[in-house]
Amino acid sequence: NTKGIHCTIYATGCIFEYDDKHTMGSGIGFTEEDFPNFASSFYSETKGYMEQMLKCYPNCLTLRVRMPISDDLIHRNFVTKIVKYERVVNIPNSMTVLTEMLPASLAMAQKGLTGVYNFTNPGVISHNEVLDLYTKYIDPTYTYTNFTVEEQAKVIKAGRSNNELDTTKLMRDMPEGVVLNDIKTACDLCFQRMKENLTKQYGELPDSLPAEFRRA
Repeated sequence: NTKGIHCTIYATGCIFEYDDKHTMGSGIGFTEEDFPNFASSFYSETKGYMEQMLKCYPNCLTLRVRMPISDDLIHRNFVTKIVKYERVVNIPNSMTVLTEMLPASLAMAQKGLTGVYNFTNPGVISHNEVLDLYTKYIDPTYTYTNFTVEEQAKVIKAGRSNNELDTTKLMRDMPEGVVLNDIKTACDLCFQRMKENLTKQYGELPDSLPAEFRRA
């Protein structure tokens, strides 16, 4: 800070959960001014504290990433995680498609933007919609079932954040020339690239998918 060096922090938007003012399906997302309301996991609780502390530093750009999706099936990819589950909750969420958003973050840093930004593609997409795209483009034999949040709570060690983040500020301040698709369009394009990348790397899908990408 004393040397005026700009810092970009890839933080998290998993510090909120739907509430009475931000109900699921309402289209009313949490803004950058909203205070974290989700602390059902150690990760989310500490990230909420960290965001507040970073606000003291005027040289920091804090980006709230959510459920990051990449064009491959690396183990940190949100898709890679949920395809291994037998059951998933079907809840709309804000998510971050990295192929589009990472270049945007560089443009934001070059512009000298600072402060907190909800760093997701505009809109929401559900777990089912993501898995349906996986079935469409990657593995037509893949199947899944749903269960409720209450049922999920019985089999996980920590709570899961589900929310919609408002991207008005992000889109308003985005440097000229940067194009961000809505999350559903961005995910569809991502899976198209994923199919091409995986086919080139492993061969015809889905038979060529390595065991590490499959449900145990």
